[in-house]
Amino acid sequence: MIKNPNYLLLLLLVIVGCSKKNERDGKMNRLGESQSPYLLQHKNNPVNWYPWSEDAFDKAKKQNKPIFLSIGYSTCHWCHVMEHESFEDNEVAKLMNDNFISIKVDREEMPEIDHLYMSVCQAMTGRGGWPLTIVMTPEKEPFFAGTYFPKKGNNNQPGMMELIPSLMNAWNNKQDDIKKTIEQVNNYLIRSNNYEGSKQINEETIKNAFVNFSKRFDNEFGGFGDSPKFPSPHNLIFLLRYYKTYGDTIAKNMAIETLQHMRAGGIFDHIGYGFHRYATDKRWFLPHFEKMLYDQAMISMAYLEAFKATKDKSLAKTTEDIFTYVIRDMMKKNGGFYSAEDADSEGEEGKFYIWTDKEINHVLGKEKGEIFQKVYGIRREGNFIDEASGRAMPENIPFLKSSLPAFAKLENLDINELSKSIDESRELLFIEREKRIHPLKDDKILTDWNGLMIAAMAKGGKILKKPVYIDAAIKSADFIIKNLRDSDGKLKKRYRNNQAGLQPHIDDYAFFIWGILELYEATFETRFLMSALELSKIMVDDFYDEKKGGFFIGPNDGEKLIIRAKDSYDGAIPSGNAVAAMNCIKLSKYTGDLKWEKIAFKTIKAFSNKINQAPSAHASMLSSFMFGTKNPKEIVVVGKELNGEVIDKIKQLQSNYNPHTIYIFKSSNGDSDLDNIAPWTKTHHSINNKTTYYICENFSCKMPTTEIKTALNYLD
Repeated sequence: MIKNPNYLLLLLLVIVGCSKKNERDGKMNRLGESQSPYLLQHKNNPVNWYPWSEDAFDKAKKQNKPIFLSIGYSTCHWCHVMEHESFEDNEVAKLMNDNFISIKVDREEMPEIDHLYMSVCQAMTGRGGWPLTIVMTPEKEPFFAGTYFPKKGNNNQPGMMELIPSLMNAWNNKQDDIKKTIEQVNNYLIRSNNYEGSKQINEETIKNAFVNFSKRFDNEFGGFGDSPKFPSPHNLIFLLRYYKTYGDTIAKNMAIETLQHMRAGGIFDHIGYGFHRYATDKRWFLPHFEKMLYDQAMISMAYLEAFKATKDKSLAKTTEDIFTYVIRDMMKKNGGFYSAEDADSEGEEGKFYIWTDKEINHVLGKEKGEIFQKVYGIRREGNFIDEASGRAMPENIPFLKSSLPAFAKLENLDINELSKSIDESRELLFIEREKRIHPLKDDKILTDWNGLMIAAMAKGGKILKKPVYIDAAIKSADFIIKNLRDSDGKLKKRYRNNQAGLQPHIDDYAFFIWGILELYEATFETRFLMSALELSKIMVDDFYDEKKGGFFIGPNDGEKLIIRAKDSYDGAIPSGNAVAAMNCIKLSKYTGDLKWEKIAFKTIKAFSNKINQAPSAHASMLSSFMFGTKNPKEIVVVGKELNGEVIDKIKQLQSNYNPHTIYIFKSSNGDSDLDNIAPWTKTHHSINNKTTYYICENFSCKMPTTEIKTALNYLD
């Protein structure tokens, strides 16, 4: 690893001046024609930005200029800050335009580029984040990395006015040092992307992940570590499945306690619902206020899984609240889910979400206002300190000081009346809040994040028995299939302003296939299973490494970078490789074709060294491994038609917490599509014209039964 805490000092050598003619002639730079909301935010900067394009690199080569690469996303708070302080400043812009070819990249649209250069930044500086700042040669080879830079330096952090002259001094006078740095970077990237697993993962790996989570668990507030705290719902899903597999209630309790503290904290929007990005403190109280679609999807799946494991209705209620927010605020009318909502409004982070005690009393009246303030920790002097300035703020972030039943008991109130009062107050405050200036909505529709939300909504509709969620999932899936597949059936990445475009990445295929597989089990419409199979074949053709196993981030015909990267670590969302492996295991169960299982386990083995080194950073991969090895079940239900009675019985089966299970419905009247997809089910028939249940496990099947109680006993 290149990690060097003094790296910045190596390149901040001699501050020199620069004076060349500014190339920018017009008021709008080259980002004005982009469909990315993030790039469009920068279209009027005095910086002569280019989108990532051959044109930019060709110009850099001809002019012998380094590339200044800035990567971020539309709802990134510190990206906004750096834009305001540096990229909107004429002095900074002149230095950039004179000395660099400057490129802006939306990390959500080009994840392979983001992944590669973020790994470089982490190796060079020991940290990462957005905005991501890279300086590199016209051949795309980085020699400097960092994150946020203000206009002028302070303390130990250089500003753009010092940084740019120093970098140009190195570019003009220290080429030998730059070449050494580039060589180090290239060697690091080659080593870190050498995926040849030598040791298959096993029970010990799974248990090591659990032990690691146990050691880092916060017994007071839930979650792992101190601060900041990220929801990381895939970790909680792993713990719940670990509990189911090994019967360890400690794993379940860690997941449940974390979910309960998250729901009570300020990271949850108690007025309009949905979760903010992460908490800056260990209590889940003070969030960074942006709301991401992928967080809503993954967090709701964790609550759904916890509800199935415990039957605790409060967990189901949180899922319903998340879905209320997503359908109301994040869904396009004709299908598809938007990407995110910003943290900032009117130039201030969180302004849309915070309240004074006077505002609350004005809306609710004194009596209801006082109750609401007690329940949600509202104080006259404010209840939080501004992170940037360190000053106490007069505003409040609503959070639950205690559960409503506990509060009702403490105050000697009737719980039903209290709940009704709080619901009415919340609705009144929501109506009032809607009058405020809203944060920016990033209205691009991304295939991968939509796949996650489709999976969540389909799973939610099935588990909570609410068709409205399944309908929303179908609407989105049909939107993607109609608008984001080309004539060859391949996916595209982004849709905005009636235009689809950009090359897909492994996450687009893996997450969307996950979504439509969940939709199949929510509807048993064979078309979703057929689409999943078609897209999986394309995914293997375009992304799979036949030689070493695993899926590349970008397709065969994708952007040519220093290396062609793969990734196995979970970040804010599960790794694409982990989800692809899970999908392939499921397809093997659906189709009876073992080639899919071989692809899945070869993928897992390809990353086995990294998984064994950091098991808890690969929770999704371990969940996929458990799905394929820990008593997976195939359940085939055969009936005349999928009527209400049959659906009710299937939902009884599905309500049991058996996460390593796939379900198939077969019509006894014949289903040629299913026979083609899953020929092994041809011998499954109904008995005495009754709905019949076939439950198979470990390559053997129980005796078919027409009794739902017997089928449930088989599952237990």
